[in-house]
Amino acid sequence: MHTTGERRVERRLSYNWPVWFAENFEGELSQGQMTDVSSRGAAFTCYADERCPHPGQHVTARFSIPRYGPDESFDVVDFIRSGHICRVEGVNSALRRIAMQFHEPLPFCPGEQPGL
Repeated sequence: MHTTGERRVERRLSYNWPVWFAENFEGELSQGQMTDVSSRGAAFTCYADERCPHPGQHVTARFSIPRYGPDESFDVVDFIRSGHICRVEGVNSALRRIAMQFHEPLPFCPGEQPGL
């Protein structure tokens, strides 16, 4: 029997749009670049500096997701979600890839929309 390391139960939507995040939304927000999102979490890149989140840290993120219609049109839906950082990986010397799990899931599965 062949098994893989894949644990995802939901297809993710891959796209490159801005995401803003901070530990506390009353302070300065950092900007990253969304790489993929599911109803329960997201992955994004950010600069590898002192504002880069670390594993276990609680953050709040603000981002937009395209929501596709049956006629190949789409609207952009805005979200704010709090969650915790599951993983931080180095992309290169300047960038890190951040995996975040939401405390509250999104109301739809972005990667499982009709027309994708």
